[in-house]
Amino acid sequence: MIEERETMLLATVSATTFKPDYMTNDKLEAATRGHGALVIPVFCAANSLAEDIFCSAGAPEMHLLDRMAVLDAAAPHLPLDMVIEKAVREAKLAGAAPENAALIVAALAYFSGSCARSGVPLGNRKLGAIARMHAGAGRTSAIALTTNKFTHRVPAFPAYLAIYEQLMEGKLTRVDGSVLPPFVAGGGVYGHAALGEDYNIPELARNAAKVGTEAMMKSMVGAGITPYPLWPALIASAVTMELVHPDALLGEEFGSFGKVDSAYLAGKGAVEAAGLPDKLHMRGTGEEYDTARIVGDFGLILKDIGGPSVIGSMAMNEIFAGFAESAMIGAGFSGGPVNVPLGHLAGDTLPALRLMVKYNGDIHQTAEAIKNYKKESFIDPEIALTALNTIARKAEQVSRGSITAACILATEPVRDRAIYRRAVKTYEMMKEGRSVEDVAHALDAERLAYVEKRGSAILSGFTGKSIEFKFTEIAPQARRTDRFTAKFWGFDAKASYDVTIDGKKYHIENLTAKVVPEYVLEGKGRDDPNMGTAIFAGAVLLQELQYIGHTIINLTVPAAMAALLGMDAAEAGKRAAQGAYLTNAIPGGRETATEVAGLAQKIYTRLNEPMPEA
Repeated sequence: MIEERETMLLATVSATTFKPDYMTNDKLEAATRGHGALVIPVFCAANSLAEDIFCSAGAPEMHLLDRMAVLDAAAPHLPLDMVIEKAVREAKLAGAAPENAALIVAALAYFSGSCARSGVPLGNRKLGAIARMHAGAGRTSAIALTTNKFTHRVPAFPAYLAIYEQLMEGKLTRVDGSVLPPFVAGGGVYGHAALGEDYNIPELARNAAKVGTEAMMKSMVGAGITPYPLWPALIASAVTMELVHPDALLGEEFGSFGKVDSAYLAGKGAVEAAGLPDKLHMRGTGEEYDTARIVGDFGLILKDIGGPSVIGSMAMNEIFAGFAESAMIGAGFSGGPVNVPLGHLAGDTLPALRLMVKYNGDIHQTAEAIKNYKKESFIDPEIALTALNTIARKAEQVSRGSITAACILATEPVRDRAIYRRAVKTYEMMKEGRSVEDVAHALDAERLAYVEKRGSAILSGFTGKSIEFKFTEIAPQARRTDRFTAKFWGFDAKASYDVTIDGKKYHIENLTAKVVPEYVLEGKGRDDPNMGTAIFAGAVLLQELQYIGHTIINLTVPAAMAALLGMDAAEAGKRAAQGAYLTNAIPGGRETATEVAGLAQKIYTRLNEPMPEA
């Protein structure tokens, strides 16, 4: 019996993990060609950069870590050109359009050690232009930029409008161009002297970026979305750096010669207007970055990058999820605490690159650090690590490298334990006479209780208030009546819950269709300072459950074991989907579970076949 049990467990685990697509309801195969999401191109570009930075060939000239910066180099070709060209090619092969490939590679290369500008007067190289040219993307202005999609997205137009209105009204700098004598503007008497470096350039850069950032945030509010600050600051910085001399250095008031440039002042103005923190910190390494420097440098990158689409903006947003402050600044969703669909899950590429730098290319130390920060950053770390394993393995079907290898090393044991534990529970429950529906339901109920308990602790830490949370209802059709949403609750979630905030209890009845619209449109509950927190808590934990289509092991594992215990594969898939009342949030689970169940039966049969005698 022990041998039979262990063989069944092995067959279940093997079938469940047979290919990444069996782990999820998210449409991974489409992502290999960039359709709707650029997560795999980000991994592929990161793999390429890491392989070039930490080349295993051993030849000193191939070790590019110390030679990626674009600093004062007049040569027609640089090591960076080769690195960028290769990374862009990998991103394009994974489905990224040229403009999006350029943006992804420039962002990752910047954080790998490349400078945003060169400062060479004649052979003037800038990272955004280098990436765009190697990608074969067309040149355009920052008017083509758009924010990440936060339900809606806002193009760069408001920043242009606000900056140029104030520019024409003479409100951005004290310098009046109409009084300048001939031959002053445009030369060293102005641009590399007091009037330019001490007065005009710092005023114009800082004030324009402030005005542009404020306009972008006001436009987001007007569109009915939260004015998350990162993209307004980035876009305003880019629009400003189209206007202001991009390579200007500032006077001694701002720092010693060569230390502070116009881009930094643009970044400073944008950061101040957006309310961004002064410093950002990299997950895993703890490295501290000057936010104004990053925002200003990305203004330089974005003004030259071409015209990335909204999914390009979304991909870069997820790259910025590598910072510990991602939730605060409105960066990507993949930094936690909520586990999001796999199309967003690119936020570990940047920390992995920085950890590789810290550990001089050691993927084992990098993997251990990734595992550790993921365990601390998510409501459900087991699912977070399992999801990362899925997307890293899918990315390896397109391009292998040390970044995906480190992510897989970080997550494989946790994924295997998660599946094995569920297989054991299924075997034991079904041997006791319980149905496969009972098992799938029990696994989902177990996860629900975990999310409520750990989510309460994380929300308490985030808000500084004592929060206790428990769902009283999760069901389909908060306000719809069609057959589709009746079957898949994730598309119209009816959620009710009890939440206690600093000892005061609230009951929220039908969060999505009743409480949120009443709060926003009618002002109901806004006189209570805790009501916003009560809604916030429900929104966070509901979405943690609502997005579970990215990891469907509570559905596939019971189906596989049920098939091994004698059930028809199709019946096992159907009944497991009926029981997995949370995991079956979006379509695809039943079909995948049926495939996994059938494969488990085949594996089990082969495992019990004797080898031919010698």
